[in-house]
Amino acid sequence: MKSLSAISMVLVTLAVPIGVAGTEVAPQSNAEVRFGPKLVIDIKAKSLVGPSVQLDDNNVIHVAWVEEDQNERKVRYTHTSDSVGAFASPLSVNGPDEIAYSRQEAPAIAVHGQQIYLAWAKMHPQTSAEKPLANELRLSRSPDGGKTFLPSVLINDDGLAIVHSFDSLRIGHEEALHVAWIDAREGKKNPGTYVSRSNDHGMTFTKNTKIDDETCVCCRTAVAIAPDGTVYTAWRKIFGDVKETVVARSLDGGVTFSAPVIVGHDHWAYPSCPHRPASLGVDRDGRLYVVWYTEGEDETPAVYLAYSDDRGQTFSSKRMLNSSRGTFPDHPQLAVDSRGRMVALWEELSPVRREVVMSYSLDRGRTFSAPQKVNEKKGESPSIAANSTGQIVLAWKEHAMPAHRLVIQRIELPDRPSLAQRAEEPR
Repeated sequence: MKSLSAISMVLVTLAVPIGVAGTEVAPQSNAEVRFGPKLVIDIKAKSLVGPSVQLDDNNVIHVAWVEEDQNERKVRYTHTSDSVGAFASPLSVNGPDEIAYSRQEAPAIAVHGQQIYLAWAKMHPQTSAEKPLANELRLSRSPDGGKTFLPSVLINDDGLAIVHSFDSLRIGHEEALHVAWIDAREGKKNPGTYVSRSNDHGMTFTKNTKIDDETCVCCRTAVAIAPDGTVYTAWRKIFGDVKETVVARSLDGGVTFSAPVIVGHDHWAYPSCPHRPASLGVDRDGRLYVVWYTEGEDETPAVYLAYSDDRGQTFSSKRMLNSSRGTFPDHPQLAVDSRGRMVALWEELSPVRREVVMSYSLDRGRTFSAPQKVNEKKGESPSIAANSTGQIVLAWKEHAMPAHRLVIQRIELPDRPSLAQRAEEPR
């Protein structure tokens, strides 16, 4: 994806000073983080979309992606089959008569016990030259820990040959499945943000509900569930010429949602779709965290974090996480554990390299470590997840000609901030 305003100039001249917009970068040692071995899934395919990653409470890693070869697109899934980290043979999730959407994002994935859920888009039966982007939103479920998948179930309820995609998926209270996506069923210039939920392990879904209009057409939605059951949904909303990351909340288990609240007030005027989603996380005290990409009024590419302590009604000042000079930060992802320790993962693009970097906070977003590269070859499409025990897993894609590969790595964060961090905390 090109710089949204002038990437060639940005890549050469961008200089982002540490400390902009309230960021505190703690001089902690990256050695405090324990890195597990890098696990590799080699994929010999023409193209690859993904990965998406989840980590269950038994520390089993679950990975999903879409691969295309010889004009066949497959939704694929695998998991670590033992404590050493070996992966089971990948499964094709979509059936032989189910063609994955040509512009498919990485499948959304959620895991609870032996139940594994994948949301993905399927080409609509009425796809045509006049309607090349028509698709259906499907849910595939494995009831046996990823050994087999049942036939997929339709999520959208309109039956129209339109776009239903850029979906997100999370498991809430009483194992309810919450799905959000972008939907063009009303035929307006800009689509809407829709939600639905399943209360029977993905066998059926409730009536689709529109929670907002004027949604940016290709910035993926995000969903997070708080310990008290509050459901949060984030997307990029269009305000005239300006695009802002917004969050809405549901206090009744996803039945109704509040009006969206702007997170960063970036005032970013951009005529096309950025194709850059937000990412959400919630800690055990209910603090909601958001990371997102924007260029703001000054057209400077940046990755920011903000948080809310009042269920998304207001947000803190935004904090810039990237600090590298001469690179273009992109596609941020966030994982937060129950204690408020978190890792942000994003791409950094230069004229000759594409890196995946991480930065972590041990004090609920007060301070962050200096960004650290984690990939070896050209890396992109980062994904990250945390489980209830505080374990975290990173995943990304690398090009290793003549094939692609997915790289997955566990990390373990320190229990407490370093002395340097604590010294920087406000009194």
